[in-house]
Amino acid sequence: MARSRKVLSCCFIQITAFSYLIFMAISQLSPDFYGDICPQALPTIRLVVYAAIVKEPRMGASLLRLHFHDCFVNGCDASVLLDDTESFTGEKTAGPNNNSLRGFDVIDEIKAAVNLACFGNIVSCADILAVAARDSIVAVSFLQLGGAPYEVLLGRRDARTASQAAANNDLPAPFFDLPALISNFDSHGLSLQDLVVLSGAHTLGFARCLIFRSRIYNETSTIDPTFARYLQAQCPPSNGGGDDILASFDDSPARFDANYFDALRQSRGVLHSDQQLFSGDGGEADSLVSYYSEKREAFWQDFGAAMVKMGSLSPLTGSDGEIRENCRYVNDAN
Repeated sequence: MARSRKVLSCCFIQITAFSYLIFMAISQLSPDFYGDICPQALPTIRLVVYAAIVKEPRMGASLLRLHFHDCFVNGCDASVLLDDTESFTGEKTAGPNNNSLRGFDVIDEIKAAVNLACFGNIVSCADILAVAARDSIVAVSFLQLGGAPYEVLLGRRDARTASQAAANNDLPAPFFDLPALISNFDSHGLSLQDLVVLSGAHTLGFARCLIFRSRIYNETSTIDPTFARYLQAQCPPSNGGGDDILASFDDSPARFDANYFDALRQSRGVLHSDQQLFSGDGGEADSLVSYYSEKREAFWQDFGAAMVKMGSLSPLTGSDGEIRENCRYVNDAN
């Protein structure tokens, strides 16, 4: 455990130019941004999110993932929500997103409800994504011993364009090894600790057979053999179809707990990129996975801090960008 504390300390004191930019971005955002101009904004978002998750518990993971995939591509600017136009091909059809990202209809519902509650177009789609991600965690943790709310910083504005190419280049892939994952997160100003704790979001939701098939049928894979056979029973070989069959990342896919880290320590990571966080070699990533597996309250606390940090990646503020009336289109296209 002393090693874990040392690992965490080194992560916190490492300061880079990118970290400074994130600090400056955080200083431009505020938790009470809508306090005077629309006090009903956040309660309205919460009500729609809760209703969506009651209807379909899987939606919590989907809304959380939308925020992540938005922020990792040119910052947290709601570009992931834009439909394709004649002038650009957006992010929805990028490899990591196509037939995978979901929850766009819930964001549409939230936006319509917030516009009504605020008597106008006041709340940005980027802020809706950030708040909906937090509220999803709170919703799935209701009456459960897991998860903790965190304060969302607000004041983002929305992008007027999107890039399929940027999404293909900037989002970490499920086949990445640990060095590639670390490099990807570092390019976004996020540390190894951020990588491990944010990957803990996989305690919610499911993965498609198409994404993890190569791992479970690979004889050189580090996956637990019994677990591989369990997944093979659900996910047939490539010539057997079933690309869209789902398997949960851990044994409690609708609960925000730390079982994901337990699974990694047992070589039961569903994705190759998941298992790369724990190899058993006693390195820094291993220490962090073990720490969060054993100290669940620390995971909930650090996850909130990492989400605030990620949510502050290159936000549009002030007069930059716009506040979209419809999250799928820039304003002059409506």
